[in-house]
Amino acid sequence: MRTAVALAAATLLPISSPAAAEPKNAAPRVLPIDAAVAALQSADESRAGYSRTAFKHWTSGGNPTDGCNTRQEVLIAEAVTAPEVGPRCAITGGTWFSYYDEVTVDGARGLDIDHMVPLAEAWDSGASAWTAARREAYANDQGQPASLVAVTARTNRSKSDQDPAEWLPPAPGALCRYGAEWTATKLRWNLTIDEQEKTALHDIASSCDGTTVTYTPAP
Repeated sequence: MRTAVALAAATLLPISSPAAAEPKNAAPRVLPIDAAVAALQSADESRAGYSRTAFKHWTSGGNPTDGCNTRQEVLIAEAVTAPEVGPRCAITGGTWFSYYDEVTVDGARGLDIDHMVPLAEAWDSGASAWTAARREAYANDQGQPASLVAVTARTNRSKSDQDPAEWLPPAPGALCRYGAEWTATKLRWNLTIDEQEKTALHDIASSCDGTTVTYTPAP
């Protein structure tokens, strides 16, 4: 299973130019969770014009020659017990740990791949101004482990497109990791937060003293 993120922040790029160049091989940045939340920019949200099809996924993944799409690559990477991978990336066996609800899952059928910050939320928070190519990169992001996470289908569908002001994972032990990974994803992609989301994240940070968040700015 891929490790949880830690968090970090630095100078953020203007929301109007989300594709503006961050260093291609930027070093990870690390901050305490309260400082990381404070580094997020606030803005009102708008879902005008949103369509899930604006974010092309699942694509051929990080290795276009392995026959696996992004979803399958994430499943393989996050398995606690490695599955067998057959022709055309057919996945059989294996076990996964869904940290949202602290459930161990046998076989991949009961799993969804969750976008840590849902596509609709990303749209609301700045992705509406991105190019189609950047939205595709976001929807298939394997450059930061927390961007995509294998969890039980029921928790992913319960979460839907809600932010931390509206939904949090049901397992109490997941709260600090979830808050850190959400914040790290927003920092990585220079996405904004609204006031209710900001309050929720500050509440999480206040109960997660000692938690760090690591993020690497998206290229």
